[in-house]
Amino acid sequence: MAMSCKDGKLGCLDNGKYVRYTPEQVEALERLYHDCPKPSSIRRQQLIRECPILSNIEPKQIKVWFQNRRCREKQRKEASRLQAVNRKLTAMNKLLMEENDRLQKQVSQLVHENSYFRQHTPNPSLPAKDTSCESVVTSGQHQLASQNPQRDASPAGLLSIAEETLAEFLSKATGTAVEWIQMPGMKPGPDSIGIIAISHGCTGVAARACGLVGLEPTRVAEIVKDRPSWFRECRAVDVMNVLPTANGGTVELLYMQLYAPTTLAPPRDFWLLRYTSVLEDGSLVVCERSLKSTQNGPSMPLVQNFVRAEMLSSGYLIRPCDGGGSIIHIVDHMDLEACSVPEVLRPLYESPKVLAQKTTMAALRQLKQIAQEVTQTNSSVNGWGRRPAALRALSQRLSRGFNEAVNGFTDEGWSVIGDSMDDVTITVNSSPDKLMGLNLTFANGFAPVSNVVLCAKASMLLQNVPPAILLRFLREHRSEWADNNIDAYLAAAVKVGPCSARVGGFGGQVILPLAHTIEHEEFMEVIKLEGLGHSPEDAIVPRDIFLLQLCSGMDENAVGTCAELIFAPIDASFADDAPLLPSGFRIIPLDSAKEVSSPNRTLDLASALEIGSAGTKASTDLSGNSTCTRSVMTIAFEFGIESHMQEHVASMARQYVRGIISSVQRVALALSPSHISSQVGLRTPLGTPEAQTLARWICQSYRGYMGVELLKSNSDGNESILKNLWHHTDAIICCSMKALPVFTFANQAGLDMLETTLVALQDISLEKIFDDNGRKTLCSEFPQIMQQGFACLQGGICLSSMGRPVSYERAVAWKVLNEEENAHCICFVFINWSFV
Repeated sequence: MAMSCKDGKLGCLDNGKYVRYTPEQVEALERLYHDCPKPSSIRRQQLIRECPILSNIEPKQIKVWFQNRRCREKQRKEASRLQAVNRKLTAMNKLLMEENDRLQKQVSQLVHENSYFRQHTPNPSLPAKDTSCESVVTSGQHQLASQNPQRDASPAGLLSIAEETLAEFLSKATGTAVEWIQMPGMKPGPDSIGIIAISHGCTGVAARACGLVGLEPTRVAEIVKDRPSWFRECRAVDVMNVLPTANGGTVELLYMQLYAPTTLAPPRDFWLLRYTSVLEDGSLVVCERSLKSTQNGPSMPLVQNFVRAEMLSSGYLIRPCDGGGSIIHIVDHMDLEACSVPEVLRPLYESPKVLAQKTTMAALRQLKQIAQEVTQTNSSVNGWGRRPAALRALSQRLSRGFNEAVNGFTDEGWSVIGDSMDDVTITVNSSPDKLMGLNLTFANGFAPVSNVVLCAKASMLLQNVPPAILLRFLREHRSEWADNNIDAYLAAAVKVGPCSARVGGFGGQVILPLAHTIEHEEFMEVIKLEGLGHSPEDAIVPRDIFLLQLCSGMDENAVGTCAELIFAPIDASFADDAPLLPSGFRIIPLDSAKEVSSPNRTLDLASALEIGSAGTKASTDLSGNSTCTRSVMTIAFEFGIESHMQEHVASMARQYVRGIISSVQRVALALSPSHISSQVGLRTPLGTPEAQTLARWICQSYRGYMGVELLKSNSDGNESILKNLWHHTDAIICCSMKALPVFTFANQAGLDMLETTLVALQDISLEKIFDDNGRKTLCSEFPQIMQQGFACLQGGICLSSMGRPVSYERAVAWKVLNEEENAHCICFVFINWSFV
C-alpha cells in the first residue's frame, strides 16, 4: 500500500521498502508535475524514456510519487483555505463583539434618558414623550449645533467643521448616535456581505454596513472616494478645492450630482466637505457632510432642475485587519428632500432600506468584487475573452448610459421635442460628444450614418406584481413586448443598407456572467437577433443584430432590490470602448412588501395572457403566500437617426413605447396574484379556475383509461386535486394537440425535470426533450395514443431545457378529455426520473 512521503524524496514499493530520490530526480519530477499533475500509464513510461535521470525508477514508483504529490498539493490548498476562513471568522467575531458593545451602550443610554425624563416630568398623569424611536444623541446634537459659533470659510473654519464631522461620524459608526436595527431579510454570518443595519427614528434616512474586504486600507479609501465608479446613480463628483491639514489629512470641497432613478422625479445635488485623516490607532477615516449657509462657510449656488439635498455626517472608517485586508465601517446618512417628488414616489427617498441597498451595500459589493478580481489569476478570462474587471466596466457604462437617457440633461445636449406633458417624452441629442464614434460598422459591411440620437421614455405605476418576476418574463419572452414593425422605422431612419432585423426573434444567446456578488445577482449576456426581411417583394437581405444585455435584481428574495434589463446594439466584434446606446427597463419597488412565493407560481400564464388587458382572471401563488406590492417602471429607448427623419421617427418611437407599455400592463396582469379576499377567514384560492379544471380533467381521464387513480388520495374539491397534482413526486407534463406539440402545463416535479419555469415552459416543444430513440418510440406510439387514448412507453433518456440528460424508468401518455369528451391536450407522467 502506497504511503505519502513528507519531503517528497521518498517513494515506496509494494514490498514495503522505501526508495530515496536524489535532489535531481525530485527536481525533474516537480517540473513534470507542473506540466501534467496526473499522467496516464503511457505518459509515465514516456517520461521515464525522455528523462534519463529517471531511468532507474520503476513506473509504479513514479505513479506513487505523483499520488503523494497531488495529496500534498490538496492538503496545502485546504490548509490555505481554512486559514482564510479562520481569519474571516476572527474578523467577523470582532465586528460582532463591537456591535454587542455598542448595543449595550445604547441600552444603558436609553435607560438613563428614561430615568431622567421620568424625574423631570411635571405632570405624571400626562404621557411622557416616547424617545425610544429617536436617536440617542439627537437632542445632544441639536444642542451642540446651537452652541457652535458661526464658522467662516477660512482654512481654520473649514477644519473646525471637518473635526466636528469626524466626531459625529465616529459616533454613528461605532457609537450610539443613531439607533440601528438589523436590515430585514439579512443575517450576519461568514458568507454574508457583512453586517447591515438601517436607522430607526432619526432625521432623514441612514444605513450602516460593517464588513471585511481583502484590500489594504489606502486602496479601500481610494475606491470609496471614487464614487462614480461604484454608485450608479452618481453622475459626477467635482473637487472644487483641496486644503492640506497639519495632521497629514486633507479637507476637500466637493460638488456632487445624482441621477434621478425615474422620469417622475428631479435629480439631486450636494455641496459637501470631505475630510480624510488617520486616527491615533492607525485607522483611516474618510468622512463627509453637507455645507450649509448656517455654517457661514463657502456656498454653492443652486443649479437649475436639481434639488439640493443634504448629507449628514457620513463616511468610511477603515481599519487594518490582522493577516491582511481591512475592516470597514460605512455610514450613509442623508435627507433627500422627499417633499419634492410625487407622494407615490416618496418611499424611494424616505426608506433607509432603499438607501442601504443602492448606496451602502453597493460600496461594500464593489470592494469585495475588486478584492476578488485582485486574487484571480491571469487565466480567469471568460469565454468571451474578457476579464471580470472589463465586464464590470461594461456594465457600469450600460447603467450610466441608461441613466443619461432617463434624465436627459440639457448640459449634455438633450432637448425635449413635442409636448412635454405627453405620456411618452421624446428627447433628442445632436451634440458632438454624444455622436462621436457612434456609427458602428456591422459584420455585413453596411455602416449606419447618424447625426441625431433620439430617446423615447416614459414611467408607469405597477400594482401587485413582483419586479423580479416581471423582469424575468421580459427577458425570457421578448416577443411579448417587442414590436416587429419598429424595424421598418429603424431601417428607414438609419439607412443601414438593404437589410432589416426582427426584434422579437432569438437566434441564440451566450450568457457571460459577471462574478456574482453576494445577495445581488447581476450578469451580462450577448443576445443574437436573427435577420428577417419586411416582405418577400422587398428583396431585403437579412442580417443579424447583436445586443449586449445587462440583467440585475432578478432575485425576488432580495430586499428592496431595483430590477433592471438594459441592452444596447453592438457589433459582433466590438471593442471595450465601443459606443453604446442603452435602452431597457428599470423596475423599482415602492414599498417594503416581500414576495415569498415560488418563482414557478404562474400556473396558467398562457391562458391568462390570452385574456388580454380586459381579462379578469389572474394566476395565483400555489402556496397562497403572495403579498401585494407597488413599483414604478421606467422605460427608455434610444435610436441613432438622421436629422431629416427626426419627426417621423419620433412619432414611430412614441407609438412603439406606448405599445410596450400596453404589453407590460397585459403581462403584469397575467403575472399578478389574485386579490386577497377581504372577508376574514377565507383563504386565497389555489390557482386559477382554469388550472383547477385542468387538474380535474387530467385525473378523470387517467382514471378512465388506466382504471386506477393517478393520485394516491382521492381528494374532494378541485383545489385539493390541483394541490396534490402539483406536489406529485412523478413528473406530470401536458402538451398541446398541435402538429408540433408544445408544453402547456407541468407540476413542480415536471418543471424540475425540464429545468425550467412555468413562464418559459410554453417555449419548449415535445420533440426537443427526447433523444433519437425516444422520438422514434414517440412516433410509433403517437397513433395509439390518438386512437386508443393512452400508451405506455419504455424507459429511456430525455433532455432538460439546459441540455442535461434525464433518465426515466417508464412513462405513460394519455389524452386529457374535457367535459364534452373532446381531446383537450396530451398528458405525460415520467416515473422515477433522475438526472444522469
